[in-house]
Amino acid sequence: MGAKTGLLVYADGDVPGLLRGVRAADLDRTATMVGRLRPGCEIETCGGSNLGDGVYPPKGTVYAASWPGVEVIGDQSVMIDAPSQLPEHVVAASAGRRLVLHAMHSVVDWLAFAVWEDGRLVRSLSLSPDSGIIENIGEPLPFEQPYWAGDRPADIVPWPGEEEEPYPLPFHPLDLGEDALRALCGFVVEGRPDPDDIDADAIKLHGFRVRDPYGPDPAEQEAALRRAVEAMGPPRVYTLGPDGSLTERDGL
Repeated sequence: MGAKTGLLVYADGDVPGLLRGVRAADLDRTATMVGRLRPGCEIETCGGSNLGDGVYPPKGTVYAASWPGVEVIGDQSVMIDAPSQLPEHVVAASAGRRLVLHAMHSVVDWLAFAVWEDGRLVRSLSLSPDSGIIENIGEPLPFEQPYWAGDRPADIVPWPGEEEEPYPLPFHPLDLGEDALRALCGFVVEGRPDPDDIDADAIKLHGFRVRDPYGPDPAEQEAALRRAVEAMGPPRVYTLGPDGSLTERDGL
């Protein structure tokens, strides 16, 4: 899957601390929350997931759980370039509590995260190597400091036949993305978990199929994607050499 997230968390306080105390989430309570966040959509239950895997559900699917004090939603629709443009009703639901958005996509090295307190945006960052800094609102949070100080530069291996060029950003977005996810939510999706991380795989999320009656059909989108993949050429496979260089192999 790679490092991909589309995650919202509402919380009455510290998210990691609250998630450590949760048990099985009530289905009806969770369905009501999903309906509130996706008004006008057709919603039906489907197979669920867990917090470790459910942060990037398929299009048209939402994985979610609602407990007293904390609510979690995995939904690709929150993966927006500018977190400050999150729909007004989604932000309004955070009145009196904290809202965290975390979104990243490893294919394009894109990261976006944001924090609202009582409905007020206090920090938003969105960036990728191709687009640069898309949004940068508020003061950097403590976990960001080493990255902006130049202590965590990107370690990039160039493709064969290409000269090594300076990375367009002072750090790799996905590295910051994992630290942001740990600091804000208490877990990571890739890399080695810390002893203090929550066990995200043990937190179960309910599944919902969500369809906008005026939007594209997810099944048609998936079929179009499969056709595009079938039209692609054979994969190119590379081996990482002892000197750190990449060498193309013949076939798989």
